[in-house]
Amino acid sequence: MKYISTRGRSPVCNFEQVLLTGLAPDGGLYVPETLPVFTQQEISSWSGLPYDQLAFKIIKPFVDGEIPDDVLQSILADSYKDFSHPAVAPLRMLGVNEWVLELYCGPTLAFKDFALQLLGRLLDYVLIRDNKKVAVLGATSGDTGSAALEGCRHCKNIDLFILHPYQRVSEVQRRQMTTVPGDNIHNIAVRGNFDDCQRIVKSAFGDQSFLPEDRQLVAVNSINWARIMAQIVYYFYAALNLGGPLRSVSFSVPTGNFGDIYAGYLARCMGLPVKQLIIATNGNDILHRLISNNEYSLGELQPTLSPSMDIMVSSNFERYLFDLFDRNADAVTAFVTGLGKQPLHLDIDRWHKARELFSSLGVDDATTCSVIADIHKRTGFLIDPHTAVGVEAARVCNQDKSVPMITLATAHPVKFADAVTRAGLESPALPAHLQDLFEREERYEVLDNSVDEVTRFLRSKL
Repeated sequence: MKYISTRGRSPVCNFEQVLLTGLAPDGGLYVPETLPVFTQQEISSWSGLPYDQLAFKIIKPFVDGEIPDDVLQSILADSYKDFSHPAVAPLRMLGVNEWVLELYCGPTLAFKDFALQLLGRLLDYVLIRDNKKVAVLGATSGDTGSAALEGCRHCKNIDLFILHPYQRVSEVQRRQMTTVPGDNIHNIAVRGNFDDCQRIVKSAFGDQSFLPEDRQLVAVNSINWARIMAQIVYYFYAALNLGGPLRSVSFSVPTGNFGDIYAGYLARCMGLPVKQLIIATNGNDILHRLISNNEYSLGELQPTLSPSMDIMVSSNFERYLFDLFDRNADAVTAFVTGLGKQPLHLDIDRWHKARELFSSLGVDDATTCSVIADIHKRTGFLIDPHTAVGVEAARVCNQDKSVPMITLATAHPVKFADAVTRAGLESPALPAHLQDLFEREERYEVLDNSVDEVTRFLRSKL
């Protein structure tokens, strides 16, 4: 398995190289040169497999023997053994052919645990084997940070630096990051928004001259291919548990950076019978505006009740554009680097092709609260605001109600108590392992929205 950059000007890499690289040197994102495609018979044979064993079947082709099979199986078993539900990713029925996939049973109560528990262990194995030390750098709109710290904090060969937008994440999200102990853990609050944090990270990856000679940067954001690879698995898992592949399923995905729904797109390309993929966004609706009106343009980033989707520059969308532009790297580069200069538009044929696969909806805060209240009243089940956005998009955009519609429940509602109380409901209690969260000591640095200031801080800690 070889990996190529969406911008076409970086060397072809193997799995270990993309694991340790993140962003390609030419500013693009790595994608597989070819995707494994599974037959319906193969997928059917996986029915009933535990989550980690299914993950091995799907992930093995991407690793392509670079990690021995027995080691990879052990890593996957360890990654999911401590999830709070024995199913790892349980399904809950909301109504007729209406489901949510609970992706918050990991240690930090968010879907990011599925990828980052695995990523931390993969890095640990490779770095110890090769006697390397790296600096992990990531930006978070709320959940990636805590999941990355939890997944990587025990790795002896890693120093972790996580940027979050100052005063733009929920208190629970912030405390989950800033109370993690360890001399190798550094939380940075940037005076800006998530797009600013993401810009700083990409700039640092583009010029790593500030690092000591024996270090390199590794990405934990979904620009790292291993993140996307891990997320493909739960699409297959959900479908198999609802009768797939003999029946099609549809998915509604709350998404800001396009990584989670891109994993669903890849699952479909790999042979999973996915009828519909719905892009569910909040008021920061650049993806919805493109799918619905063929307008791809920046707007002012607005804080919402679903802060993990308060993103305007969706990095992983470039990976989908690479396919949409028939893998023409020059055309992709011209399109994505034009964002912000003027409104962009796809040619009509490509726009229609995108609309054949994706539906979309932007959901405001008032509707988000209404959905939280409605679901709780009808079912007694409490959902977080991001999941509520997904549920509303599923209901509005569903094109075939005979097909099971699965909304990805991306986070536990306790992380977003403000939205829950705004919906007229009581704030949920913290789970047992987080009961003392508000008593734990916080540690973080507040820095200006400056690449130079952040990179100076990194160098001072390495």
